[in-house]
Amino acid sequence: MIEELLPTTVVAVEAFGDEEPPNAVLYPEEEAVVAQAVAKRRREFAVVRSCARRAMEKLGVPPVPILPGERGAPGWPDGLFGSMTHCEGYGAAALVRAADLASLGIDAEPHKPLPEGVLPAVTVPAEVDRLGRLAGDQPAVHWDRLLFSAKESVYKAWFPLTGKWLDFSEADIDLHADPGERHSGGFRARLLVPGPRVGESRLDHFEGRWTVRRGLVATAVSVPHT
Repeated sequence: MIEELLPTTVVAVEAFGDEEPPNAVLYPEEEAVVAQAVAKRRREFAVVRSCARRAMEKLGVPPVPILPGERGAPGWPDGLFGSMTHCEGYGAAALVRAADLASLGIDAEPHKPLPEGVLPAVTVPAEVDRLGRLAGDQPAVHWDRLLFSAKESVYKAWFPLTGKWLDFSEADIDLHADPGERHSGGFRARLLVPGPRVGESRLDHFEGRWTVRRGLVATAVSVPHT
């Protein structure tokens, strides 16, 4: 599901369901991070790291511990970029060689409306107007949750390039459905603050893809080298 939203150079591994895969074994350094965590948090932590290590193997990279760094961003082996996501019943990791992409971000959410009161906190006025039109055209899609997921993917792609926080109000995301499709499409995230430099260029937007399937919303952003 995630892999189809990303370039072919990206390797993605997913886990569906609520059971912890048998190969979701933590390294001692990782065990220390979640030693006091509740069972749900521990399971999610282990599942996405299992996915990430399987992706490393597919890229021919020896599996290593994946420890959270600044603001919880995962630390990857030299030469790799990656992103992880988890929600109820789903976990995934996507990895790519640094030579092939400048950054990437993925996110998955349950395909349900956002909790009451969340939407005003994560949107700018133009986004709210567009969400109303989208909901009128395709009411089967929970566009508010899709927008939230897209913002999460944008942040995960932004942070490795900048090392800085990106507030929900600092990106204006324009979602669209693919022609003739109801459950897939793309989005453009216009940055409302100075963007990161990639090569000789300063970015002013990110491009992403989305899909709705199996009761989930999934989004992904890939940032090419300029």
